[in-house]
Parts: sequence; structure tokens; C-alpha cells
Amino acid sequence: MKRAAIIVLDGLGIGPAPDTAAYGDAGSDTLGNVARAVGGLRLPNLERLGLGRCRPIPGLAPGVRPTAAHGVALPRSQGKDSTTGHWEICGVILERPFRTYPHGFPTSLLDDFARRTGRGYLGNKAASGTQIIAELGAEHQRTGKWIVYTSADSVFQVAAHEETVGLDELYRACAIARDLLVGEHAVSRVIARPFAGKPGAYARTPRRKDFSIEPVGTTLLDRLAAAGVPRIGIGKVDDLFAARNIASEHTPTNADAYRLIERALDDTAAGFIFVNVIEFDQTWGHRNDVPGFHEGLQQLDAWIPRLEARITGDDLIILTADHGNDPTTPSTDHSREAVPILALGPRVRPAALGERSTFADMGATVAEYFGVTPPPPPPLAAGTSFLAEVWA
Repeated sequence: MKRAAIIVLDGLGIGPAPDTAAYGDAGSDTLGNVARAVGGLRLPNLERLGLGRCRPIPGLAPGVRPTAAHGVALPRSQGKDSTTGHWEICGVILERPFRTYPHGFPTSLLDDFARRTGRGYLGNKAASGTQIIAELGAEHQRTGKWIVYTSADSVFQVAAHEETVGLDELYRACAIARDLLVGEHAVSRVIARPFAGKPGAYARTPRRKDFSIEPVGTTLLDRLAAAGVPRIGIGKVDDLFAARNIASEHTPTNADAYRLIERALDDTAAGFIFVNVIEFDQTWGHRNDVPGFHEGLQQLDAWIPRLEARITGDDLIILTADHGNDPTTPSTDHSREAVPILALGPRVRPAALGERSTFADMGATVAEYFGVTPPPPPPLAAGTSFLAEVWA
């Protein structure tokens, strides 16, 4: 009876990759910069696992004898969004990044969107989600027009007040946008962004829904499905894979994700658990909230013993990330960074994994663990398993 999990701490980058500056992210170091901003991190459980030995992090002792296999993975795909990072973990490498729209979307495309949805649009620019609903929310409620915006990532985001436009209509509009945003205008994700409240006090609700493009290659999830290995999703992972071979219960907070991980480990005898833990990115990174990010790290650290108490037998658990989102830099967007790898389980040796050349090594390790078909050759998939390096 085999169980494995990859827990993606969304946005929890661990410092520069070789090409970080080429993405406009010079100086980004999510964990390191947060640690420096708060005078050093005190995370005894993550320190014990070996987080401070993945890369130097102020406050975490590098000389501790780790209990988990530890290292970092460098991004190999082009891009720095959640879809790209999760796909790479699961073995799909992108040679070209998804298209972005820093100056907004073509008017002809938005006019078609408006015609097909029966509503006009406002915005059409790169913006912070909370700022644009504060700016345009009242006009949206007065006119019924969609708020359309993007970011530094490949996303087409549609915001609507839940009392002005019903959720079903918002979701239908995003499905229409997904059908339009293909070919030369393909974007990674169309995101429904419902919000509530009154002018001056608008707030996004947890009923966000992502409409992703389908993976362009064979993923770890596809191979596990073909082999009959059960797959349990927690967080937005189904959205990131266009629900291909994964269903998922969404989690608006990290605490919700931790609770569902505990439930999955309590109730599941065999299978693969794939998790996205959202708030380091959504709640704190995108809003440059250093105190919130720090508190989130402390909450994660306090939860680690609850995770460890549920790991038994041949379990293999990997903690990692999909990109950075440094709350200390002027940018409120993702950053091109390396990600930590912490692999733990009763049979996992606390080996030093070094610097892996791609996130896909983690998916390849899980694939070998379950004995599923190796990935096809590059460029569609890649990854070198480290199972033999850590398995006792």
C-alpha cells in the first residue's frame, strides 16, 4: 500500500535561479528576504527538517542534522506562473512562456468577449486585483460591465460583484473567454474573480475559479491514472491541469489545506495526494504583506508535527513550491526563483539533494516510487528521479 504526496507551497521561492534577472526579478529571494525583513526566521520544525540547509536563510541554523532529504530545484520551463511550475513538477517542460499582455488585451478580442457574454467591459490593463476592484467596482455595479484585467502572468481575469452578476453567469463568461483565448492569444489561465461588499470596502470572495489550458504533454497525473493509482487533489490543482486526471477540493486558506491533508492521510490507504497551499502567494505575496507572510511561515512550522504524526510505513512526502512571490520587492507579481525540496518519510534518508536542474525531478521521483511508465523524452517531459538517493 503506497502513499505519496507533493505539497506545493505556492510562491515559497528560496532565492535566485540562474536566469532570475532575465525575468526582471533581480534581487528577489522570497524566503531569504522575508527572513532579513523580520530579523531572522524562527522555524524550529522546518529547521529540523533541513530548510536552512537547502540554501542559507537568516535565522535557520545551517549546521543542524536534518531529518528530511533536502535541496533545491531550479526552474527549467520558460515562465514563472503557477501553471508552468505545477506542470514542470509533473514532467511537462515549456520551451516558450505563455503569452502575457502587459498593455491589455486586443480590443477586437474584448469586443468579441462582450458580444458573446452580453456585457461590456472595464479596465483591460495589468493591475492588482484588490486595487482594480476598488477603482472600478462601483462603476461595474452601476453599469453591469465586467472588470477585465491581467498581471505580469499569462492570465485573463474577470471580476464581478456577486450581487451584480451571479456566479453561474461569471463562470459561463470565463468559459467563453477560455474558448476565445487560444492559438495566438492563448493564455495560461482565465480566472473568475468574484467579490462582495460596498464601495470603499470591497473584498474578493473565496469562490474564485480558474479555467486553465490543458497540459501540452503527458503529466505525472496522466501516468498515475493509466496505472490505476488513485489521485487526490487539495487546493486549486485541478484548475491548473484543466481537471485532467485530477479532481480537487479547493481551499481558501492554508489552514483549510492543512486540515484536508490531515484528513487525506487519515482516510487514504494508497494513492497520490497533490496539494496547492495558496496563501503565501494569493494572500501575502501578491499584496507585499511581509508580516502576514511571516505569520504564515510560523503557522506552517507549527503544523509540521501534525503532518509528521500521520506519515507511516512507506509514505513519501515532498514539500516544495512552484515559483517565488517576494513580498519585500516593489513588484506584487511572481518571481523567477529556485524552490526548496524537503522529502520525508519513515524510509527516507536525510540526504543532501543539492541543486536539481528542474522541478520535474520531483515528479519523476514519485513516478518511480509508484512504478509507473517513465516520461516521454524532452522537450515535452523530463526529470531525473532521486528516489535511489533517499530511499532506505
